[in-house]
Amino acid sequence: MALLTQKALADYVGQQAAFEDFLRSFKSSTTETEDALDDLRLDGDSDEYDFMDDAANGAERAQTGRRGARSKAKYVNVLQDIADRTQSQILIDLDDLDEYEKALDTDETGPLHLVESIERNAYHYIEIFSRAVDKALPPPIKEPNFKDDVLDIIMTQRSKRNDAVRQQMEANVENGLPESIFPPELTRRYTLNFKPITPAGSSSEKDTKAMAVRQVRGEHLGHLITVRGIATRVSDVKPSVQVNAYSCDRCGHEIFQPITTKQFTPLVECTSEDCKKEGAKGQLFLSTRASKFLPFQEVKIQEMADQVPVGHIPRQLTIHCHGALARQINPGDVVDIAGIFLPTPYTGFKAIKAGLLTDTYLEAQHVNQHKKAYESMVLAPTTVRRMEELEQSGQLYEYLSRSIAPEIFGHLDVKKALLLQLIGGVTKEMGDGMRIRGDINVCLMGDPGVAKSQLLKYMTKVAPRGVYTTGRGSSGVGLTAAVMRDPVTDEMVLEGGALVLADNGLCCIDEFDKMDDSDRTAIHEVMEQQTISIAKAGITTTLNARTAILAAANPLYGRYNPRISPVENINLPAALLSRFDVMFLMLDTPSRDADEELARHVTYVHIHNAHPEPQGGGLIFSPQEVRQWVARARSFRPVVSKQVSDYLVGAYVRLRQQQKRDEAGKKTFTHTSPRTLLGILRLSQALARLRFADEVITDDVDESLRLIEVSKSTLYDDNRDRRGDQSPSTKIFNLIRGMRDSGAAATGEGRGELDMRRVRERVLAKGFTVQQMEACLDEYASLDIWQTAAEGTRLVFIEAGDDDEDMGDEAF
Repeated sequence: MALLTQKALADYVGQQAAFEDFLRSFKSSTTETEDALDDLRLDGDSDEYDFMDDAANGAERAQTGRRGARSKAKYVNVLQDIADRTQSQILIDLDDLDEYEKALDTDETGPLHLVESIERNAYHYIEIFSRAVDKALPPPIKEPNFKDDVLDIIMTQRSKRNDAVRQQMEANVENGLPESIFPPELTRRYTLNFKPITPAGSSSEKDTKAMAVRQVRGEHLGHLITVRGIATRVSDVKPSVQVNAYSCDRCGHEIFQPITTKQFTPLVECTSEDCKKEGAKGQLFLSTRASKFLPFQEVKIQEMADQVPVGHIPRQLTIHCHGALARQINPGDVVDIAGIFLPTPYTGFKAIKAGLLTDTYLEAQHVNQHKKAYESMVLAPTTVRRMEELEQSGQLYEYLSRSIAPEIFGHLDVKKALLLQLIGGVTKEMGDGMRIRGDINVCLMGDPGVAKSQLLKYMTKVAPRGVYTTGRGSSGVGLTAAVMRDPVTDEMVLEGGALVLADNGLCCIDEFDKMDDSDRTAIHEVMEQQTISIAKAGITTTLNARTAILAAANPLYGRYNPRISPVENINLPAALLSRFDVMFLMLDTPSRDADEELARHVTYVHIHNAHPEPQGGGLIFSPQEVRQWVARARSFRPVVSKQVSDYLVGAYVRLRQQQKRDEAGKKTFTHTSPRTLLGILRLSQALARLRFADEVITDDVDESLRLIEVSKSTLYDDNRDRRGDQSPSTKIFNLIRGMRDSGAAATGEGRGELDMRRVRERVLAKGFTVQQMEACLDEYASLDIWQTAAEGTRLVFIEAGDDDEDMGDEAF
């Protein structure tokens, strides 16, 4: 009795033929449009035949014709690059295959279900598609020569030998001369991967969107799925053997052993026909040169924080990357990985311990980075045009700073400093290897409830590489690097901490004051040298940590105590404070007007789930748009001119004098050191970058000085401004007095002498009118606070000169 025959679930032969036709004939919509435009002959060329032109330019026309024919079919170009050895990866976009399948005439053959079959049995269809590629592969334009890679020459020789053997076998079928043929894995000079179908914006199907790790089930085994997560560990790239080649010491035959599992037993005895006939057991020797290896990298991804249910811990998934996908993922990257979900049984001693259990992994096919690095961002022409229009308006600095956490009320100057931190200064490298950092470090010290942590969370969202950690939850090892044993190679390896993961990014440390002193000293080197020196377990090395640090801390007693000095309130070592370029003191002081505005803002956000429109109009950019602005700004490297350099020197000297006066009045906040000068320089460079300029101007320095001055203004304004009147004259006076204290708009002839043109520009930029400013100047001139000089081009503080003279007398 014959066994029942069941019809195959898929027509593999028909599908392979369809794949071949797809590779040879598929045209994307862009190439079809170009062909249609070419047919219109808009350039005015005629079709008349000219014998002389043909004789002179025959070779050039042939070459142009070959180029034109090459640019019509999308995958023919890719296959030609593979044949010419200029590319090593074939990425099959399932969107293209779906478009091809819909246009296919399936009346006679019936539906082939190409895309559906690949999504359900992707591992098997990689081999079927590879066979179609082998058949559709065109001959190379140029033959390999001695200058090419040895691997190219070996591959070419193998392919030619296979062709010769097939012809010999076809000619001598009756004689049946057996000859060994190289397995297809050895002759393929490429790796083939699938790119999944792009999910539609309105699609509600679960299968088309990226899944969390805990949503991957047993029903997905063998399927092509997309998983979202953050990369936590990335192993070194090691060669993974695909086909082992052996040579027999007796008959000289080459024996090939394809490797499909983690572990295998090497062949020892020759299995060729010659050795079998004569009964000789020829010994096999491994031929590494003839074997095939692929780059292999193991990646661990972890669930995102918003994907973890309440009370659960994040789950992990192992990713295997082969070929061109290796080195595409770095620790800390947020990625969507499309791959084939496969089981891998335990082997060796682990199998005895695990029993019937099986481990699983994802064979990566395509990687999509969520937040691209600034260097890899490509801006569309429309975006660049819009940027240029907004740049001409002169309001870009205000718009972008308002776009930093728009749901949080106020803190405009803090947001400006955070925007400049995202942009950063210019990192300088000297000829002798000395390096001056360009990253800006910011510390937010303030009372509870002033939205410090929310600002930190937002900044990690905007930065391409943002790491958020807290003081109590971080140890010195967790911030820098830990020595661990690699589970794959069983070697001692370094695992980078939060600061290494944030390399070329931003590291936000909350509850900075709660950290132990021993852990806090671990970041001293990072904040200035931007490296981490390690000497542990026989590993002595230096890791890069080119990161900007944003720290948030509370004063010593939880809230700021005005009865003791600022130094006692802050309670951080001076060595650490001097490494912060800007340190904001954010105090929560009662004020009827400010409290009412804050309450209205908070209630509006709760009612509408959105930030209110900014007062006076203006734009609010999304985090993605802010990232694009920052990417363009970081492409500039502004320099400092001689005039600005002299201006900076005068400003630094005035800051040192101001510090001496503050120490006498016990109002010292931070120590002005050469690091302060470097901080002003970095902020000025960031402001120049934001203007898309190649040179720093004095206005950039003035704004940097203003930010440093306003960072401690809440400390001084506590008794002066909060309880006084808030009339326009008082506000303008406080603004001008702040310019005098910071050295902004100074003429250089004296500390109390300001340039009236710059003062007028700054006051009008803050929204005041010319009449209000004139009224303020007249009011305080009548009180002998200041006076105008040099025909109204200078504003001189009368009391400032006396202070300077007294200070000079004390010095002598």
